[in-house]
Amino acid sequence: MSDSSAAAAKQEAKQPIGLYWLFGAEAWERFSYYGMRAILVLYLVNQLTYERADALKLYGIYTAMVYLTPMLGGYLSDKFLGPRKAVIIGGCSMAIGELLLSIPHMLYPALTLLVLGNGFFKPNISNIVGGLYKENDPRRDGGFTIFYMGINLGAFFAPLVCGTLGQNFGYKYGFIAAGIGMILGQIIFNIGQSRFQGAGMPPGYNPETDGEARLKTKDYVQAVMWIAGVLAVDAAGFVLYKLTDAVSPIVASVIIAAAVTAVLHYMTGKAGGDPSEKEQAETQTLTTEEKERIWVIVILAMFVSCFWLGFEQAGGTMTLFAENHTQRILECFNNFEIPASWFQSINPFIICTFAPLFSILWYKWDNSKYAISIPVKMSLGMIILGLGFILMFTANSFTHDGADKVTPLWLISVYFLHTMGELCLSPVGLSMVSKLAPQRLMSIMMGFWFLSSAIANFFAGTLEHLLESFHINLWAFLIGSSIGPGLLLLALTPILKKWMHGKA
Repeated sequence: MSDSSAAAAKQEAKQPIGLYWLFGAEAWERFSYYGMRAILVLYLVNQLTYERADALKLYGIYTAMVYLTPMLGGYLSDKFLGPRKAVIIGGCSMAIGELLLSIPHMLYPALTLLVLGNGFFKPNISNIVGGLYKENDPRRDGGFTIFYMGINLGAFFAPLVCGTLGQNFGYKYGFIAAGIGMILGQIIFNIGQSRFQGAGMPPGYNPETDGEARLKTKDYVQAVMWIAGVLAVDAAGFVLYKLTDAVSPIVASVIIAAAVTAVLHYMTGKAGGDPSEKEQAETQTLTTEEKERIWVIVILAMFVSCFWLGFEQAGGTMTLFAENHTQRILECFNNFEIPASWFQSINPFIICTFAPLFSILWYKWDNSKYAISIPVKMSLGMIILGLGFILMFTANSFTHDGADKVTPLWLISVYFLHTMGELCLSPVGLSMVSKLAPQRLMSIMMGFWFLSSAIANFFAGTLEHLLESFHINLWAFLIGSSIGPGLLLLALTPILKKWMHGKA
């Protein structure tokens, strides 16, 4: 190979520059989310005096809605906004929500803003990442792994900063720090727009007539109007909760948001008249191949929900295990006590360490004759998660029903295995959706992918209380719910691979 050919090949292997700006924006957004998550249950139990079961239930409702609303945000992005504008609407809404969390009696309105804002933000920034690559670009899996590293870079520092501020100086300072992180993420996103290669522009954008691929003043004005709409939905949900007392104010707001989305869909459909046959083909009709590819996303989402059911114990039961059943006094450091929230930094630290290695691994492996399919990678992730819960079951047995404490090495080992499983499953899952989903349905399918996490997060918060009523050990159940579905997915791989039609 000539020097020029080698240089060209090396250049082709480089990731798009826009990826690193999205990396920075996502890192600060995840700093915001995980900083709040690190102290939320502790805040509910220690300052607001919630019962353990009630705190875990609210945590489950909140995290479930966080992963449910991307379905709405994905649809609104595909139909009206475009991913870039949706990211701005979501980011600003979440920044307001984080700052409101510093006021105790604003707990529900603040959590609702985080839920609604995340619905706009989460599927659409992943959509923009996917838009940086052409079809069958071998850099895609590696790019999503690097992007995932950004997620976890923010998640690593979040418990250390927000957890330390919250537990040592007052929880409100932890929430304010999380809000500042969200604002910084928005600044980076807007500065980096010119590097996104046209990805994520509003529907109808034409590079030949509309010029540079950047949002215009009118787009920012529209974004402000949509943010006002999000605040209005938040307020309406709280009023509905006060009037009926039948559902959580968070759920009430999501129901109203879904209703508003349905009305917009109906009105725009009526206003548009009868579409031409070509428009119908472009917007409604799916080919047999596209349907099978969508079925792969749906089936894998069901399996992935089993993974997140176990993995999301980190923010609830595992944090309480760290606080109540883990020896956190370091005698060699003048009896320094490790804050329980710090244990949530172990997972992102390991990801930041190993994500570049996995990125290289997937790139080389996927371009060799020994390449394995995405369902196989995901099944391995689920089995490894189950191995972590075997350790967790053993550690819990040593506490003798809470009377004794175990060393931190047990939790560190569990988090290590869980993280290895996550690296096999989560980033390649995002990449898979961007490959298989029809382009016109990209954001809504990305939102559907996060639906698996919504279901899992709700049951993750209520699982302990539910299993106690049947006298079933939580950790033993999670061993079976991880390894069992992982083996089943491995068996279904030949069918799923066929339905992918070589797209992933």
